Amino acid sequence: MAINTNVAFEGNSEKSLQLSFDHILNQSIEMRAAFLPSEWYPQSGVQLTWPHINTDWAYMLEEVERCFIKIAKEIAKRELLLIVTPNVDEVRQKITNEVNMDNVRFFVCDTNDTWARDHGAITMIEEEKPLLLDFVFNGWGLKFASDLDNQITRHLVQNKALEGKYANHLSFVLEGGSIESDGQGTLLTTSECLLSPNRNAQMNKTDIEDYLKSTFNLQQVLWLDYGYLAGDDTDSHIDTLARICPHDTIVYVECNDTTDEHYEALNAMKEQLKTFRTLAEKPYRLLALPMADKVVFDGERLPATYANFLIVNEAVLYPTYQQPENDKKAAEVLQEAFPNYEIVGIDCCALIKQHGSLHCVTMQFPKGVIR
Repeated sequence: MAINTNVAFEGNSEKSLQLSFDHILNQSIEMRAAFLPSEWYPQSGVQLTWPHINTDWAYMLEEVERCFIKIAKEIAKRELLLIVTPNVDEVRQKITNEVNMDNVRFFVCDTNDTWARDHGAITMIEEEKPLLLDFVFNGWGLKFASDLDNQITRHLVQNKALEGKYANHLSFVLEGGSIESDGQGTLLTTSECLLSPNRNAQMNKTDIEDYLKSTFNLQQVLWLDYGYLAGDDTDSHIDTLARICPHDTIVYVECNDTTDEHYEALNAMKEQLKTFRTLAEKPYRLLALPMADKVVFDGERLPATYANFLIVNEAVLYPTYQQPENDKKAAEVLQEAFPNYEIVGIDCCALIKQHGSLHCVTMQFPKGVIR
């Protein structure tokens, strides 16, 4: 970013000269400050933590691996793919004929499960270099075992599978699926998740907001107080409900069926989104994603959502649920939000059986992190 040094000094006064130099200095300081990039910031690659027989996927391992292979294939077409697994040879054999192996990197590591979005490093950019923040992952508020997954980021950094400066934030519980950044100093999150008593109970909302602002160099935190999905284990992660997109746009899940159990909460969410303002004090452009038709497995409604999409270099990978009309409508909305991106649907009916979707099993890394 170039700084304009052609400054007109009114009366060549010492005061105006000092103010002009202060302005230039402030711009320079702002440029060097660490920031939390948006998901559409140029990427080096994406992490997938692969399912195996000792995960909750054991009863449907072949089915879910087919989904993972499709995701892997689309990622490796465009950028590097880091696969974390205790069984490298098995995974390599399964994907070799499907995936661009030149773009695949493996890391051997014991894992509890597959939700890379929530146990993966959250990356900031500091002086054009990556800063890898490692937070506690405690199984979404102590619901599930996470002792192995909580160590993955440290192992990756220690073994140089991820390049960047390691930042220990293991005094704070935070999952990647619970926050959305515009890369300009605004963070979008949900009260239901971040104020959960089983995450950071020692802190109140003000404490948590101050911590987020300080850690991520934020100017504002937008707290979404409404919205949920039946069957969700995450306490309303933001990436199931509303997502920040380029050009001050937010896409969100809309429910128009007044008889649906989600109608009241999602309508309240939509009304609150209308009140949010950018740092320039302008309303966001809001684009409504369709509500997926009810998906039930073993008698339980599952949290199928089109908001759980992944942005990669030059493409948006989004989950589909074998609902042709809704799948098509979601693609159209995402194309409006990302007009210069390829919109690619991937059948995620397998993933939703364990209450997650496409964004949940991935973690993107900005340029310079995976080599």
